[in-house]
Formats: sequence, C-alpha cells, structure tokens
Amino acid sequence: MLSPFAYVRAEAIGDAIRHLATDGAVLHAGGTDLLGCLRDHVFDAGKVVSISRLKGLKGVEKSKGGGLSIGALTTIADIAGNALIQRQYAALARAASEVASPQLRNQGTLGGNLCQKPRCWYYRGEFHCIRKGGDQCFAVNGENAYHCIFGGADCLIVHPSDTAPALAALDARVHLEGPKGKRAVPVDGLFLLPDFDPTRETVLAPGEIITHVELPVAAPGLRSSYRKARARRSWDFALAGVALALVFEGERVAKARVFLSGAAPVPWRAKEAEAVITGRKLEPGLARKAAEAAIQRARPLEQNGYKLPLFRAIIEEELEAISA
Repeated sequence: MLSPFAYVRAEAIGDAIRHLATDGAVLHAGGTDLLGCLRDHVFDAGKVVSISRLKGLKGVEKSKGGGLSIGALTTIADIAGNALIQRQYAALARAASEVASPQLRNQGTLGGNLCQKPRCWYYRGEFHCIRKGGDQCFAVNGENAYHCIFGGADCLIVHPSDTAPALAALDARVHLEGPKGKRAVPVDGLFLLPDFDPTRETVLAPGEIITHVELPVAAPGLRSSYRKARARRSWDFALAGVALALVFEGERVAKARVFLSGAAPVPWRAKEAEAVITGRKLEPGLARKAAEAAIQRARPLEQNGYKLPLFRAIIEEELEAISA
C-alpha cells in the first residue's frame, strides 16, 4: 500500500523547483522507478511533484555547439529508435535498447534512468542498511552474487543504469537547474561512490532537476558500442556490461573511453584497458590484454567471482567487434 501524499503537476521548471523545496517532496517523471519505491516503502514522500507535462524537457535536437541535446523527459524508446543517435552515438542507442522491457522503455525517461535507485535487494527490502541511514551493508556477509567488484567500500551496490555508462563513454554532460541556478556536470562526475556518502547516488543538490543531456560533436573516426550480459534477455539489469567510445585514426586507436556497467556503485571507468589500447592497432591479442587489464583491480565477493571471466570475455569480444 502507498502511504498518503500530495500530488502537484508542475507547469514550469521554476514551479517544480519551488515545490521540491518542501520537506518530503520527490520528483516524478516517467514514474517507473519512483512508484515502485513508494509502494515498497524504500522511502516515503509527503509530496510528489510531476514534471511529466513539461514539453520543453522532451525531444532530441542539435545543440548550439553542434552536438546533440536530449531532453530529460525523452523516453528511452525514443532514444533507442532515433536515427541520428543510431548513426553518430551507437553506444547510447544500443544501451537504450537494452533497458528493461519494451513497456518500461516506452514509459521511462532518460533523466529517470540516470537517477534511478539501486536494485540491491537489501536496500529494496525491509533492511535498515547503510544506504537508508543504518550502520551496515547486509550484502557484505549476505547474498552478494549480483553486487559490485569495484568501488564498494561500505556499500556494495552496482549502478543500475544502462544509459549512464554509454553517456559517460561518449563524454556527455548533464545540465541541471535548481534553487541556485543552472550548472552542468560530466556524466562520469554525476554519480557518487559510497565512501563519499553512502546515502546518496548523485551530486544533485536538493531541488535540482536534470533538464537535458548534451553529447559533444561526434569526432571523425568515432566508433562506439554497448554490450550487456544478463540472466534473462528482457527486464534484467546488467550482470556485466561495457560501453566503448574509441576514436580511430586509420587502424590505430587515437583515443579511448571504456566504462563498465554491473561492476560498481557508479559507471566504472576502466582506465587500465584504455591505456593498453590507446595509440595502437586493435588486434585480437591486444584486446585480450585490455580485457585482462580492465579487471586487474577487481575485488570479487564470496558469491560473484563469476563476474571476472564474464567481464573479461565481453570486453575482449566487444573490442574485437568494434575494430572489425
């Protein structure tokens, strides 16, 4: 059962920001994650502030800098099916197509996908874990087959978004608006590791709203991709995933950005893999070395050691595929 709450349908961004200043107010966009959290009492809300009718936050268009601007309320399905994104930013189109199920892709929004809450069953269940303000992470000595192998510290969640690692690999920026005005942050700087604050997932300040995401101009020679391994073909979150954005000069990799999903509490940048391939021709042997390098600092838990060969395989295969 849902606890009682007030409901407000904002008519403008400023209206939404003003209502979010109320204690216990939460933001509603597509609602695919929010309503589940409220129903399961992951958190409660005194007021739900809906921005679902703000047309200025929807759509894909060319940005002033020549890149691409994607409104925060653009559905995941629209991103996956956008021809321009498919041609120039293939990793994002592919990642969007891998999100959840067709029904959820048609309802869920880009902003919501970036800001969704963790899927840890202790956090989602009736456990007062450290992310809820408690004093322990129950996954440390509990069921941790789907938890992180990097960056966990005192909380072992994995970041649930598919679009986030793809956008991070593509060097996108998130534009925010709140009580103190507007600002922009890189997607790979949007998320917080637990050792900073285990009760927060993002750098969003109270009352701040994602308005749009901006992709830079696609560099000549850019090739990007996203690969996701999961238990079921539909609905499931990543057991392991990799987003690649490589800029080729001839057969040589001039620039590389590699981010992992299903690996850490944030989209995890595999700098070791980037270092292996940057400046070199991407041959099968090199792809194998990069895959090994990507997991060299991993710290698997008692039940998720299977993630190491899984990551190694999908990274190697995806590097070989993108170089073909």
